[in-house]
Amino acid sequence: MVVVLHGCTQNAHGYDEGSGWTQLANELGFAVLYPEQTRSNNFNLCFNWYEPSNSRRGGGEPLSIVQMVEHMVQLYQLDPSRVFITGLSAGGAMTSVMLATYPEVFAGGAIVAGLPYGTASSIPQALERMRGHGGPSTAILADAVLNASPGVAKRPTISLWHGTADHVVTPANADASLAQWQAVHGLLGPADTTDAVAGHERRTWRDADGAIMIEDYRISGMGHGTPLSATGPDACGKAGPHMLEAGISSTRRLADFWGLATAPARSGASAQPVIKGDRDIRLPWAEKAHAKHRANPVADRAPPAASVGKVIEDALRAAGLMR
Repeated sequence: MVVVLHGCTQNAHGYDEGSGWTQLANELGFAVLYPEQTRSNNFNLCFNWYEPSNSRRGGGEPLSIVQMVEHMVQLYQLDPSRVFITGLSAGGAMTSVMLATYPEVFAGGAIVAGLPYGTASSIPQALERMRGHGGPSTAILADAVLNASPGVAKRPTISLWHGTADHVVTPANADASLAQWQAVHGLLGPADTTDAVAGHERRTWRDADGAIMIEDYRISGMGHGTPLSATGPDACGKAGPHMLEAGISSTRRLADFWGLATAPARSGASAQPVIKGDRDIRLPWAEKAHAKHRANPVADRAPPAASVGKVIEDALRAAGLMR
């Protein structure tokens, strides 16, 4: 199963259409889970990755997402050792949160135009980090990951994707995420391999057994968004705002990296996901999913104050993420 987290101002349906994850799930026979934020929880539909209450194990949005994963694994008899997670921007930052707080749940994760775990704990800090200003040292960032899930030995594989011309979440954040996970995995130093994939740089770091634990894609000339290849024989997804044609499908490349092409196909697969309105859990099979847990990863708390919402809205508007 792949858990997919949308970015600010997006929703599950729009990100699904753009990224093509359900399209690929129907081709290869795996499940897709789309947690969706609500305006009552964040006015701009951002995952609250920078809030301490929503970036810790055992509570807030991380716990809600894990409850959804557990429910879907049980309901559809999925392989719990083959659960992966990816997200864009704020969804990428929340992917960092999930990989740090529940590393035993995820075999791998992909942070797309996101930020490292533990880099910010307030809105002002989050906005500064997005611009590439300040931030903790690599040692502090690595300790943040290790301390987020004490006693858990298993650590997921990491895939990083970032545009070299991203002026919303600057590439310095990808550098920080890379350094963070290099330290966590004990894979310091230069990459084991550096090559070009569809004209874009890919670097990899391997463990002692030769398995790739970290891969890092830098998408040449791309701004803030998810890289797509929406045309041609391997087309997947649809270009749109922050879903960017780059001649490379991050969706297909991630499916290959995670070994999803070898997933057993399920009989009776449907080309349509399950859609349940705002509380939306999307699967590539046409079966009604009655989740025991809320489908929106929200904490039990009051809506944010209007002044806080205005700060975020002004910042998003300045960054070109909303009008």
